[in-house]
Amino acid sequence: MSGYCSFAPGHPVHASYHDTEYGFPQREESELFERLLLEINQAGLSWETILRKREHFRAAYGAFDVDTVAAYGEADIARLMADAGIIRNRLKVLAAIHNAQVIQTLRTSHGGFAQWLDAHHPMEKADWVKLFKKTFRFTGGEITGEFLMSLGYLPGAHHEGCPAFAAAAKKKPAWMQVDKPLKSAKTKK
Repeated sequence: MSGYCSFAPGHPVHASYHDTEYGFPQREESELFERLLLEINQAGLSWETILRKREHFRAAYGAFDVDTVAAYGEADIARLMADAGIIRNRLKVLAAIHNAQVIQTLRTSHGGFAQWLDAHHPMEKADWVKLFKKTFRFTGGEITGEFLMSLGYLPGAHHEGCPAFAAAAKKKPAWMQVDKPLKSAKTKK
């Protein structure tokens, strides 16, 4: 049972994300990049902290436009490191820029980030983690698992009795479109 489903509904910060985004498939590059960037920045912090800073992240990282972030240089890094509205961790800032540049290359190799994810689906979480560590920066097991679960590539975002489970299921998340059930990723939210 997802612990997130036990406290998020009706919560002033978590409710909307839980009810309309978490576990729901997304295809837009900026939304995928946003989710990856937010998950990376959540490492070591609470998800509530990240949700409270979400709009600051959006402003600081060019509305999560991959091309904008991929072009960031030293002046942008300095600006981000001075921005109290986001998480000021140099490794996370550098990972965002690097990962945006990687996503640009996925356009050529696969047609885009969503198509790259689709090309590797289905995989068990451990295989995804290996792939993400090889491809992106600052993507360990928890970050990769949460990223994929939050987008419906891995099961476990909601328990079956949660209304958000039914709403997400109507969107046909990738994990529901496999013959062999995938192992649920453990939620940390």
